[in-house]
Amino acid sequence: MGYSTPSALTATLAVLLLLLATGTVAHAQDRIQEQTQPRQHWRIQTKDGSVLQGVFLGQTEAGIRLLTESAGEITVPMEQVNSFRILDERNFKNGEYWFENPNATRYLFSPTAYSLRKGEAYYQNTYLVLNSFNYGLTDRFTIGAGFEIISTFSGEPTFFITPKYSIPISDKLNAGVGVLYATTALGEGFGGLGIGYGIVTYGNREHNATLGAGFGFVDDEVSGQPVLTLSGMTRVGRKTALVTENWFIPENSSYYGVYSYGIRFMGEKITVDLAFLNNADIAESIPIGVPYVDFVVKFGQ
Repeated sequence: MGYSTPSALTATLAVLLLLLATGTVAHAQDRIQEQTQPRQHWRIQTKDGSVLQGVFLGQTEAGIRLLTESAGEITVPMEQVNSFRILDERNFKNGEYWFENPNATRYLFSPTAYSLRKGEAYYQNTYLVLNSFNYGLTDRFTIGAGFEIISTFSGEPTFFITPKYSIPISDKLNAGVGVLYATTALGEGFGGLGIGYGIVTYGNREHNATLGAGFGFVDDEVSGQPVLTLSGMTRVGRKTALVTENWFIPENSSYYGVYSYGIRFMGEKITVDLAFLNNADIAESIPIGVPYVDFVVKFGQ
């Protein structure tokens, strides 16, 4: 029976220590990589309409693994996934996800300089009689159209179109141009009326102010003085925002104003505005102003 020489034994121990050290370092590197990999919050919509949200843990043959607050770790089978998206970590406040303002492209009636993103759309109803539909053809160009119900039942339906083009200038400054054109399809001797406008919005989709100017027209006649608008919106809670929209309309050589103020209630795909319209004449009989109500349902992304 032979014995290992001291030099052979030393070499063997050196190899074993090297292999052990290599494995330890590799394991430590894996742990460091796992710890430093940024955490992602995912939102998954299943084919049955359910919405699941949690921290993404990885994907296996069984499906997508999420760590949710209510159910802990779950696995969503891929065949049940309809769509998913990675949530912006900046939208988490105190551990709670604040969804993006679903109705950032307009105030009550007048628009902001933001456009719908390509493929996004919404339906708006005002006073239950005024209906409008808007669709993002590109990230900058939105086309809208609508009709008024009462005139439709009276036999002379009123239709309108509202194309708008948005121009990003900087992170906090956007501009836009657009037209509101309305016509009574069956009316005799009436071509149409509307307003061509330009707007500038400062801020972001959660907190902003917009200054606008436009020239009204009836058939071929264009007003000599512009209509001015000054509007603003600020989000004060996860599901609430304050909104104001103010119009300054030329009258002879001066202007008269129509003001509004209200609150917007928000969900991920729907908003409801409750506001009041007021000016000096209205305040004489209704100090708080005339109630205004609308709701918006968003589709797409």
